Amino acid sequence: MMKFVDEFRDPDKARALIRQIEVLLERIETVRERPLQIMEFCGGHTHTIFRYGLEQMLPEGIELVHGPGCPVCVLPMGRVDDCVALARRPEVIFTTFGDAMRVPGSKKSLLQAKADGADIRMVYSPLDALALARKHPEREVIFFALGFETTMPSTALTVLQAEREGIDNFSLFCNHITTVPTIKAILDSPDMQLDGFLAPGHVSMVVGERPFHFVARDYGKPIVITGFEPLDILQSLWMVVRQIAEGRCEVENQYARIVPEGGNRTGLDAVARVFELREFFEWRGLGSIDHSGVRMREAYARFDAERKFAVPNIKIADPKSCQCGEVLKGVIRPWECKVYGSQCTPETPMGALMVSSEGACAAYYHYGRISVEELKRRRAS
Repeated sequence: MMKFVDEFRDPDKARALIRQIEVLLERIETVRERPLQIMEFCGGHTHTIFRYGLEQMLPEGIELVHGPGCPVCVLPMGRVDDCVALARRPEVIFTTFGDAMRVPGSKKSLLQAKADGADIRMVYSPLDALALARKHPEREVIFFALGFETTMPSTALTVLQAEREGIDNFSLFCNHITTVPTIKAILDSPDMQLDGFLAPGHVSMVVGERPFHFVARDYGKPIVITGFEPLDILQSLWMVVRQIAEGRCEVENQYARIVPEGGNRTGLDAVARVFELREFFEWRGLGSIDHSGVRMREAYARFDAERKFAVPNIKIADPKSCQCGEVLKGVIRPWECKVYGSQCTPETPMGALMVSSEGACAAYYHYGRISVEELKRRRAS
């Protein structure tokens, strides 16, 4: 059993896994016609893949597709504009995680709104926002609640804490999103030709294994819950390829050292108590997906910024030159976007995928530029 992080980055073990993947690929007839398309859903996986150069280490029989599992990256422009509108209210202290500060809206980002005088503060958890509400009872403190099921429990538990303390000047602008409907939308997309999935480890830590069974049962695709170190990802790819070679489709848990089969019961109970599914939610690049977001239940309406304040809620289309949607769906690679690396860079992001470190474009810009020609060659062959 591995105990230290450097053991999950052992190059000899990485080479051994790659050799085993190569052996398995020789048993799969379809690989002679096209590479296997395996999607890593989570932005954290994408970051690791680029940082450690895993894509270039893999045999040509595997092609990784970088999915939409970065919650900052799929936030539509209209929701950013709503954030700015809330933050500009004179009675409001608007709080947010740092990676959301630079996401572009149609006119400006939260960082630009802060420079213009809005009281916008970066926090590390919703409890930091609640502490500000205690400290400033004369102000309305809004927390920009963002993320997949990974961050939902901490937000829900903070709302329950605010309820216990009777803190009424605290509310959420809720943009939490859900994983399963998004994976289903990807599988239903006519643009996609996927052979398997790496399931998000942090989400699975909360929800467990059961929500992913439909991928294998209904769509006949193997899916492996995956950790975030290089050997985690290589072992999970080996597990997916082994399933394909053996003609199996199952949910397997590579990240069992962290992910319990039934998930985190305390966190799930808090989420169920505070939130309910929206009928639909708008995603950047993916459009409207049914039941893919949550909102506050009526019992917690006093903590809901969308009920407490007038929110414009205007839908804004992405710039035509920005191809975040195609990158999010895996239809094109980051370097194939027309504005990648020229008009759109981490310093001057045009699209959300260039803002967050977990966005495919930003990760590729920072870690993958030296290997563009090799990946182009592999994709063309």
